[in-house]
Amino acid sequence: MGSFHGLIDALLTDTLGGEHAPGSLSLFRPELMLCATIVVSLFVKVFNSGQRISGFLLALVGTLAALYFATVDAGRLLDGHVARQEIFTGLLVFDSFTIFFRWLLLVFAVLFFVPTRITRIFDRNDATDIYAVVLGAILGMCLMASANHLLAVFLAVEMASVPSYVLAGILRTRKSSEASLKYAIYGAGAAGVMLYGISLLAGVTGSAHLPTIARQLVAMSAAGEFSAVASSGAVSVLAVAGLMIAVGLAFKLSAVPFHFWCPDVFEGATAEVNAFLSVASKAAALALLVRVTLGVGMSSESAIVVQQQTPATVASTSLTSSVAATSTHVESVAAAESVAPTSGDANRALAPVRGFIIKLLALLAVLTCTFGNLAAYGQTNIKRLLAYSTIAHAGYMMMPVCATLALVSNAELANEAVSALTFYITLYLFMNLGAFAVVAFLRNAIGSEEIEDYAGLVRTQPVTIICFALMLFSLIGLPPFAGFVGKLAIFKALIAAGGPVMYTLLVVAGLNTAISLVYYLRVVKVMTIDPEPDTRSPVTMGFLPAVYTVALAAPIVVFGIGFDQLYRFVRVAAEHLFV
Repeated sequence: MGSFHGLIDALLTDTLGGEHAPGSLSLFRPELMLCATIVVSLFVKVFNSGQRISGFLLALVGTLAALYFATVDAGRLLDGHVARQEIFTGLLVFDSFTIFFRWLLLVFAVLFFVPTRITRIFDRNDATDIYAVVLGAILGMCLMASANHLLAVFLAVEMASVPSYVLAGILRTRKSSEASLKYAIYGAGAAGVMLYGISLLAGVTGSAHLPTIARQLVAMSAAGEFSAVASSGAVSVLAVAGLMIAVGLAFKLSAVPFHFWCPDVFEGATAEVNAFLSVASKAAALALLVRVTLGVGMSSESAIVVQQQTPATVASTSLTSSVAATSTHVESVAAAESVAPTSGDANRALAPVRGFIIKLLALLAVLTCTFGNLAAYGQTNIKRLLAYSTIAHAGYMMMPVCATLALVSNAELANEAVSALTFYITLYLFMNLGAFAVVAFLRNAIGSEEIEDYAGLVRTQPVTIICFALMLFSLIGLPPFAGFVGKLAIFKALIAAGGPVMYTLLVVAGLNTAISLVYYLRVVKVMTIDPEPDTRSPVTMGFLPAVYTVALAAPIVVFGIGFDQLYRFVRVAAEHLFV
C-alpha cells in the first residue's frame, strides 16, 4: 500500500511539479490552450451560437493564445533557460526540439486560418466544427514532435491523421469524398502495420520508452547479437519491426512507395487543405522521424539520467527485467548490462542500428525525390503538380536525417545536420503555404485549377503572379531565394557526413533539383509568356489576396539574403538532442 501511495505522489509531482522542477502541466500550456479552444468551439456549436460567434475568430484567438505561450518558451530557450525534461511520466519530452516545432506549427496554424477566411471555403454553418478539427490535428502534430514513447508516437500520429481525413472531404463533392475515403483507407492500413511494428519492437526490447529501447539495443549489441554470425532471431524481429514502423512514418511523409494516396487526395481536396497536409503534416512527420530514429539509434548519458528520474522509467525498467528474465538471450544481455557503457561506447554499440536506418531512409529518399520530380512532368492540374512537388520535397528533407544519424559521434556536426532540416522546413512553410494559397485565390477568381487556364494572368494580376513565380523559383532552389539557402544547408550536411551513401544522396539531390526546373518553369512560362485566351472574363481578386501573397513571398526573399537570425533560432532548437 505504501508503494502505491508513493507512486500516486510521484505521479502528482510529475504532473503538478515540485520544489525543484516544473510540472508537466506547466510545460504543456500551448497544447492545453488548444484543447480549451476545441472544447469552447464544440460548446458554441452545441448551444447554437454559431451564427453569433465566428468560428474563425474563436480558432484564431485560441491559436494566438497558444502561440503566445509557445513564444514565451522560445524566448526562454534563446536565453538558455530551458533544460531537457521528460513529462507525463516519460510519454513526452520537453526540450528545444519540442519548443521549436510547437512554435512553428502554431505559426503555420495562424497563417493557415487567414486564406480560409479570405476564400470562405468553409461553410459558415460548419466553420466552427472544421476549425475545431484543424486544431485537433495541430494538437496531434505538436505531440508528434514531443513523443518520447512508442505509445505516444502512435496516439499522436492518429490524433493528427483522423482529423486530416475529415478535412480532405469537406467539399462533399464526389472527388472530395473519394479523396477522403482513399486517405482514410490508406491511413488505416499504415496505422495497423505501424502498430504491429511497435508491438514487435516493444516485445523484443521489453519497453516502449525510446531511451530505454536504446539502452536495451546497446546491451544486445554488446552481447554480440548484431554480429553477422549471431544466431538470435531477435535481430530479424527488430528488422521487421523497424520496417513496419517505417511504413507508418513513410505514409505520413508520402514517401515512395507509400505515396499513392497523395496525388488523388490533393486533387480532390481543396487547395487550402492541401496546404495544411503538405506543410504541417510533413513538418510533424519529419519531427517524429528525428525523434524515433535518434531515440533508438543514439544513447546519451543525459538521456539516461533524465530517464531515471521519472516514474515511467521505474515501470519500464521492471518490465524490461521481467522480459529479459524469460528471454533466450537473458544471460548475454545481463552480462552486457553489468558494465554500464559510456555515452561514446553506447553510440558505437548502436552503429549497426544506425546503419540499418540510414540505408533504409536513403533508399526511400532517393526513390521519393526522383519519382516525385519525374511524375510532376506530365501534370496538367496545378494541385496534382504541387502534390508531386510535395512528394519530391519529402525526399529532400529525409536526407539530413540520414546525415544526422551518420554524425551522432560528433555533436556539433549532428546539430548542424538537424539544423539544416529545421531550417528548410521553416522556409518550406512560406514557399508551399504561399503556393497553395495562390492556387486557392486563382480558383475563386477564374474557376479553374488547370495550368493552361493560368495563361497570361500576369497581365491582369501582376503582384499575385510575380509572388507565385518567386515561390516556385524558391521551391526549385534558385538563388537568391530562401529555397536555395535551405538546399545549400542540406547539401552541406551531406558533405559533412561523408561516405558513399551521403555522396550518392548529394548527387541525387543535385540532379533532381535540375530536373525540377522544367515543370516549375513551365508553370511560370504559362502565366507570364503565353497569351491570354480571348474567352476569359475579367479576372478580379481583391486587395486581401494580394496582401497575403506578398506577406508570404517577402520572407522567401528576405531569408534568402539575410538568414542569420533564423538560422540561430533553428540551431538552438536542435541542441538538446545531442547533450
